[in-house]
Amino acid sequence: MFRVSQIMRELIDPTPLKPARKPVAPVVIWNLIRRCNLACKHCYTTSADIDFPGELTTPEIYAVMDDLRAFKVPVLILSNDEPLLHPDIFKISQRAKDMGFYVALSSNGTRISAANIDDIAAIDYQYIGVSLDGIKDTHDRFRRMPGAFDEALRGIHLCLDKGIKVGIRFTLTQDNYSDFPALLQLMDDNGIDKFYLSHLNYGGRGNKNRKDDAHFAMTRDAMDLLFETCYEWMKAGKDREFVTGNNDADAVYFLHWVAKNFPGQAGYIKAKLEQWGGNASGVNVANIDNLGSVHPDTFWWHYDLGNVRTRPFSEIWMDTSDPLMAGLKQQPRPLEGRCAGCHYQAICNGNTRVRAAQMTGNYWAEDPGCYLTDREIAAPAGR
Repeated sequence: MFRVSQIMRELIDPTPLKPARKPVAPVVIWNLIRRCNLACKHCYTTSADIDFPGELTTPEIYAVMDDLRAFKVPVLILSNDEPLLHPDIFKISQRAKDMGFYVALSSNGTRISAANIDDIAAIDYQYIGVSLDGIKDTHDRFRRMPGAFDEALRGIHLCLDKGIKVGIRFTLTQDNYSDFPALLQLMDDNGIDKFYLSHLNYGGRGNKNRKDDAHFAMTRDAMDLLFETCYEWMKAGKDREFVTGNNDADAVYFLHWVAKNFPGQAGYIKAKLEQWGGNASGVNVANIDNLGSVHPDTFWWHYDLGNVRTRPFSEIWMDTSDPLMAGLKQQPRPLEGRCAGCHYQAICNGNTRVRAAQMTGNYWAEDPGCYLTDREIAAPAGR
């Protein structure tokens, strides 16, 4: 995840360069339940509105939480499919909060209602992300449910009314690219706290629909608008947060944007971005699915590292006998093609390996989702 607003603040109000922080354990994105009331076009888990057999029981979830906390996992993101459909979601969430985790919730928004908003507020989630794929008709078409947009927006307003930090999660494709400016306007008009732009990743339904990935020119236009909006709002004193995910080339593109618009600060920003270090799958980001299988991130559901029913997460995560995990944790990673020769490996870290694997069968091939030109990945920006 590239924290655009965080690095943008460094552009506007620079702070001294300090040693990079090395987390002891990863952020864990946990799919507690596979059931979902929607059937979204780009779903990475191919979920449905049914009970899936073999899911972790609540006592099993508690046992895993104990191991995660002992391992010093700092963050639990209770994620898609629709975690609010889990019968014990509030018990699990409260236990996580009591244990000292930073607890976030990723929802489609349609299950946030007047009937449960008090329970949601009582948990005091640090953040709730609600997925929107565009404005009304576009969103409803992507979500395959008429009225889904209105229900999700209602859920966002219920959270805002309770003072809960809430954000929009938007997956960019060529089919919803034109709605992106309107979503930013909706964010501004409604005082929404955060915007997360996700690039389409090739997993689950996203893999089946990779032909719909935004053309590179559209991606570049969207990133330009995101950077410009973040900068303008920050200068205007609007306290909003912008992040992007599933394409670590965003950070390199940002450096080129800085070099073009603020050339005197490019060297400093380059150093800050190198401290961030790019893609963290298999290192600082982990996923546990509804059956207890562990994956390098949420888009690696086809690749199991082990299962928490038979082996503690803490052991699975540190085991580099698995060739994929060994390569993900290696510095530098054993990259090939354009990624091997890229001038910005220290910033991007090879981008999203799952795209390369899905397209070529080779974990370490160049990332086909990188939208930077050959000239841009070879030319130093910010010496």
